[in-house]
This record gives sequence, C-alpha cells and structure tokens, in this order.
Amino acid sequence: MSKLAAHAETLRALHQRGNPLVLPNVWDAATAGLVAEAGFPVVATSSHAVAESLGFPDGEKAPADEVFAAVGRVAKAVDLPVTADVEAGYGLDAEQLVAALLEAGAVGINLEDTDHTAADGLRQPAWQAERLANIRKAADAAGVPVVINARVDVFIRTGDAAKHADVFAEAVERAKRYLDAGADCVYPIVLSDPELIAEFVRQVDAPVNIMFKPTGPTVSELSALGVARISLATGVWRASLQAVRDVLAGLR
Repeated sequence: MSKLAAHAETLRALHQRGNPLVLPNVWDAATAGLVAEAGFPVVATSSHAVAESLGFPDGEKAPADEVFAAVGRVAKAVDLPVTADVEAGYGLDAEQLVAALLEAGAVGINLEDTDHTAADGLRQPAWQAERLANIRKAADAAGVPVVINARVDVFIRTGDAAKHADVFAEAVERAKRYLDAGADCVYPIVLSDPELIAEFVRQVDAPVNIMFKPTGPTVSELSALGVARISLATGVWRASLQAVRDVLAGLR
C-alpha cells in the first residue's frame, strides 16, 4: 500500500495552477504504455472509451467489475500513478468504491455528479458532497490519500454553450461544496469559454480540471488561465477510431 500512497502524493503534487497536468485519457494496457512511453507522468482512463472497448455504451452501462478489471490492466502496464474515471461510481458505496479502486492499482478517481437513475438529472449538491466526504474518509482509512477529481456536470447538462453563463453560479457553488467535502480538484466538464474559465478558477480558488477541445483554448492558453489539470477525455479514443476508419477506407 505504501507504493500506492506514494503514487497518490505524486499525483496530487502535479496539480499546479498555471502548470497543468495534461492527461491523454486511455482505455487499455496498450494505450497506457504509449502514454508512458511519450513521457507523461500520469495515466488516466476515459470511462466512455473503456466502456465502449468492453462492448458497452457510455453512461454506467458497463459492469463495475469489468471496468475495474480494465483499470487494473492499465495500472499493471505502467509504473506511474493511475487515475480512473468511474462515472458516478456504478452504485457502489464509498468503501466498496475505494476498495475496488485500490485493488485495481489506481490512486485517483474522477467522479461525476450526474444521477444515472434519473433522466438528465443531477445529484443534489448536499448529497454529492456527503458522498465525496465518505470517499475521502474511506481512502484515509485505507491509508492511501486518493486524489478526488469532482466533476461538475452543470454545463454539460445545459446542452448549449451559449447558456453556460446562466448556470455559472450554480457550478461554482457545487465546486466549492465538493472541495469542502474533500475533493482535491473540480472538473466543470465542457466549459470552454476563456473568460468563464478564468472566472471559475478565480472564484473556486483551487485546482480546476478543464476538458481540452480542439476548438477551445490551447494547452498554453489554459495554463495562462490558471488551470491545474487538462483532460483529453475521449479525444485520443476518437482519434484512434478515425485512424482505423482511414485505414479501412484505404483498403476499399
């Protein structure tokens, strides 16, 4: 467990505002090895890519045991900290979730506040904060300071970037509550407007994860905005699928 604890401390230390940790999210041992080979200090999984690689759609449709088995294969392939995207936790309680994470060899967790039991629903902030606090407590009891990246799904639920300003205050409030509950970093997924990102970072005053979009700010621009973590989400996965399509088209 001491190695996992050391990996967790390394992962936490790499969350530096203005010098972001860049994560090209992977889905199997082979892609994890490529990320390590390229010199990245951390390997992160993409829940969407993992689910589809296992034959399931995104949205907590993949069985938890299969997801954590995939995370385990990723962790065994590299001698680096691994952080796992586990959607909303697949219905596992805090102790079960932390135990599965550590057994797989991962030391970071990406947890969203979407309620997959309700159509287009979000968990109540108080409920999600309590869940995060319980995860922090379970990790402490296990002796590994798991790095919690709390995803804030307010922006993705609007479905329209033009409306992001309308839900901005709610996103900030959720982020603050999650940080107070024990999260290390907050992830306002799909937020891409530079001014809103800068203001979110200012108001939250803690490490913020932004999803990289080809049409959004560059890595250097996100760094200048004070972002501490940049996720490619399904970016590498989608690029790999397109590469396969191109090969197949050439063969036809």
